[in-house]
Amino acid sequence: MSKFFRTLDLAIEQVRSWRSEESIIVFTNGCFDILHPGHIYCLQRAKSLGDYLVVGINSDDSVRRLKGDTRPYHGHDERAMQLMALACVDAVVLFFEDTPEEVIYGLKPNILVKGGDYIEEDVVGGNFIRSLGGRVEIIDLLQGHSTTKILNFVHSQKKDNHDI
Repeated sequence: MSKFFRTLDLAIEQVRSWRSEESIIVFTNGCFDILHPGHIYCLQRAKSLGDYLVVGINSDDSVRRLKGDTRPYHGHDERAMQLMALACVDAVVLFFEDTPEEVIYGLKPNILVKGGDYIEEDVVGGNFIRSLGGRVEIIDLLQGHSTTKILNFVHSQKKDNHDI
C-alpha cells in the first residue's frame, strides 16, 4: 500500500487503524519543496515523539499562492515521493488549501509539530488539538538550512554563469 494519500478520507482511514492500536499519531506539514537537512532533522524529531508520523504537503497550487509563481520547484508527486522514502515518515497526505486546518481536524493527531520559525500560539489547529487533550511541539530549526536560501544560491549561480 502506498504511503501517499491524495484524499483526506484515505488518510483518516489509515490513522483510524493506527489509533485502534492505541498509537500516538504525530502530524506536521509544509511545502517541502527542496528537501534539505533541516527538513529531515525536523521530521526525525517529530517521529521520535510518537508511533506514527503523518506529513501534510501543500498542493502545487497552494505552494504557488504561498510562495509565488516560481514555486514549487518540485511538483507534489515528487515531493511526496521524497518524503515517503524517509524511514521516519509513515504517511503523506496532500492538501489543497493554504493551511492544513481541514487535515488536522480530520486526522485529530495527538501531537502537532512545527519548526522553530513558528510560535505555539500561531500554529494552525493548535487550539483544536489542545482541546482534544493533545499538544503542540515546536522543534528548533537546524541553522543554516532553508529552501529559500538554496534557491537563491542556485539562481545567483545561474545568473553568474550567464554573465560569462
